[in-house]
Amino acid sequence: MLLLRLIVKNAFRHRLRSLLTIVGVAIALTAFGLMRTVLDAWHAGVSASSANRLVTRNAVSLTQPLPYAYKGRIRQVTGVDIVAAGNWFGGVYLDEKNFFANFAMEAEDFFRLYPELVVSPVERKAFLADRKAAVIGRKLAARFHWRVGDTITLRGTIFPGQWPMTIRAIYKGARPDTDETVLYLHWSYVDEVMKKTTPRRAGQTGFFMVGIDDATKAAEISKNIDAIFRNSQAETLTETEKAFQMGFVSMSEAILMAITVVSYVVIVIILAVAANTMAMSARERLGEFAVLKTLGFSGPALGLMLLAESLLLSLSGAALAMGLLPAITDAFAKHLAEYFPIFFVSRETMLLIPAFGAAVGVLAAVAPAVRVGTVRIAEAFRRIG
Repeated sequence: MLLLRLIVKNAFRHRLRSLLTIVGVAIALTAFGLMRTVLDAWHAGVSASSANRLVTRNAVSLTQPLPYAYKGRIRQVTGVDIVAAGNWFGGVYLDEKNFFANFAMEAEDFFRLYPELVVSPVERKAFLADRKAAVIGRKLAARFHWRVGDTITLRGTIFPGQWPMTIRAIYKGARPDTDETVLYLHWSYVDEVMKKTTPRRAGQTGFFMVGIDDATKAAEISKNIDAIFRNSQAETLTETEKAFQMGFVSMSEAILMAITVVSYVVIVIILAVAANTMAMSARERLGEFAVLKTLGFSGPALGLMLLAESLLLSLSGAALAMGLLPAITDAFAKHLAEYFPIFFVSRETMLLIPAFGAAVGVLAAVAPAVRVGTVRIAEAFRRIG
């Protein structure tokens, strides 16, 4: 107990310097955690992907359509359980700055494919019964203050024209990584309008979401689907939902790499600051360590005491960072919801903060601890003199 009191007292001997060191560590680890959260948010679509879902699209590009007639042939492939046609709708609400994702999907099969989108039975029934209905995420409803029964109009970009629709359901995510900022409308509504306005675009879809009964056979099923349409006018490319999402993430690979590098550079910088603090403390107290040696303290024991002081400061900073990060993340989530619909601190990030805090404490104290442990008593007194 006496030794513990001695460690605490020495760690906070220069209160301002110790406080600044703790704050510096906290700021660095908070910045690290925030950047890690940004990376997690960027990969949220990938992590939320299901191993039992495949995406079949045009082999040339996602912008090229596929005949809707492909659905029946895909459904006949062994291992395929559900097939739902879908399109990126790309509608705009009032102004381009009000961006949010919106898809036209075959509703009934879509709900079977995405059980993580939780909708009340009453609202689901109302949505399926109305061809001009829409289902929206909870966060999207909160953003525009929409309620069930409201009628909104989207201006089409990919599918020109004004598209009125009634909100019949609001879904919430069954998991923290479920995107709650998306609007879904009926694929049949879009196709019906295309038949009247642009007949050549009717009967086409952007992609098929494919549900399979055995995730271990995903590669085999994908190969069998693509084999059916090989050498056709619209060849297909089938891949797992995760691979499909990774295709979008890889477009920002340089940005993500830069964020990753910066997050670790922050840790290295605070390590240098902490190391300088501990080196100063060791130099100032060299005479005291010499006295302690004359009283019977061994070199390794004194080195461990200095190491404990460093850990106390760095872990205090880590604890402060763990307290600050969730609040800061919540503030970012509210202001950046349109860019990062899924933004929360992961368990892994919360575990990394104390781990890096401990690493900073240990590495910062290694050189001073070795110096204190090996310095001779006479030499220490000579330096003081």
